[in-house]
Amino acid sequence: MAQEALGRLVDISTGWTPVDLATAGATGKRVSLRNAGGVLILVSLAAAGSGTESVTLTLQEHTAASGGTSQNLAVIDHYYRKAEATLDGDEQWTRVSQTAAATISVAGASFATQEVLIAIEVQNTSLSDGYDYISLNASDPGTVARVGECHYILRDLMVQRAPAKLAAPLS
Repeated sequence: MAQEALGRLVDISTGWTPVDLATAGATGKRVSLRNAGGVLILVSLAAAGSGTESVTLTLQEHTAASGGTSQNLAVIDHYYRKAEATLDGDEQWTRVSQTAAATISVAGASFATQEVLIAIEVQNTSLSDGYDYISLNASDPGTVARVGECHYILRDLMVQRAPAKLAAPLS
């Protein structure tokens, strides 16, 4: 039997589970890039009922799984976005270019009432010396409910194993 993609090509970890960002935003869990060539960060935002508040996503790097030193990681020079009133599989990715930064703004005036997918690629070689972990945080978009979730898809695994034997992505 051929080995499946999970454990051979990718591992998946939660950045944050579905949460109403209007309650206080979301602090992303940390994931290690020591054993991966990079990570595809996938953020899903539900449509808000109304409003024009933006959601700001901030990429950080860390020296430890908890505690340690944290700083913004200003390497996002492009990302991909899908947005539509209802994401139903017929939309295409739009490449959004920007000057390298640690943040992305999902503009409320344009996207508050749309469902949005954001995909951000981060190479493990982009981290500063001594930093092995990344996380993605989301800001509080204001008073209108906006549910969001984030997943880290670790890719180019340096050690390939059956899914049940994968090292925890925090290590």
